[in-house]
Amino acid sequence: MPSKVSCLYVLTVVCWASALWYLSISRPTSSYVNQLSAPARKTPKTLKSNATTTFGNIRTRPLNPHGFDFIINEPKKCETNVPFLVILITTTHKEFDARQAIRETWGDESTFSDLRIITLFLLGRSTDVVLNQMVEQESEIFHDIVVEDFIDSYHNLTLKTLMGMRWVATFCNQAKYVMKTDSDIFVNMDNLVYKLLKPATKPRRRYFTGYVINGGPIRDMRSKWYMPRDLYPESKYPPFCSGTGYVFSADVAELIYKTSLHTRLLHLEDVYVGVCLRKLGIHPYQNSGFNHWKMAYSLCRYRRVITVHQISPEEMHRIWNDMTSKKHLKC
Repeated sequence: MPSKVSCLYVLTVVCWASALWYLSISRPTSSYVNQLSAPARKTPKTLKSNATTTFGNIRTRPLNPHGFDFIINEPKKCETNVPFLVILITTTHKEFDARQAIRETWGDESTFSDLRIITLFLLGRSTDVVLNQMVEQESEIFHDIVVEDFIDSYHNLTLKTLMGMRWVATFCNQAKYVMKTDSDIFVNMDNLVYKLLKPATKPRRRYFTGYVINGGPIRDMRSKWYMPRDLYPESKYPPFCSGTGYVFSADVAELIYKTSLHTRLLHLEDVYVGVCLRKLGIHPYQNSGFNHWKMAYSLCRYRRVITVHQISPEEMHRIWNDMTSKKHLKC
């Protein structure tokens, strides 16, 4: 007789397919995208003139109070067993197939029998009620989704990343390391854990690594990465890691979150994290294993990397199965 979880999982897949079919024929894409422009903030409470807010034992007057409630949360994920690594994956509501592919491949929390790994998917709030309901149902089955009350959009990706930093700082600050990545990334977990993080060694502090970019703002308004001069007047960005994948010691999550409270928000998430790191005096380390581009698959090539970009759910399964079944082969 099938288990309750199996039945719920099948029901979720069927519901997702039905909902996405309904959305594709009944809602024009342009109207959906146009609504995802600005975060929905709660009306701030009136504060006394000498009032301050507190996070941990640091008192600040926030420039950017992260005034969003958790709509879906997993606050007890780290209570019973402190994880070695927390993986934060930014995703969108319609990407159920990508989330499921990650759960069944490199994001499987049971991959390492001797290490605790936690995988969390980060989302904002959709303007579509059906999609919100589907994600809530998915969360009830897998318990690996965190959602805050801001509009889920590309321009709010910074808020999504800060939500992840806040979650680690609040609910999992004893973890050793954190990885932030995207839902179309393949991660070579063996290289990440054993070659980069090395569980047998003393955990690092104030550590941040990935594919480091040294560049400047793009002023062309047609570009996806356009940065207005009035928002960022400097001609150069501080060194920053590509948002496709970067790794840091868990203490940095709280430092970045606190710093963000008094740092002007930028819509380019990876640049913004770099700005916060500069304020903190933390210089990101270059690591050539992080690839922010797509690579044609070959077993030996993928054995040398940590991340690869633009991988579909189907490719993710195929790559994972091939690498797992051929571990005995030498390159």
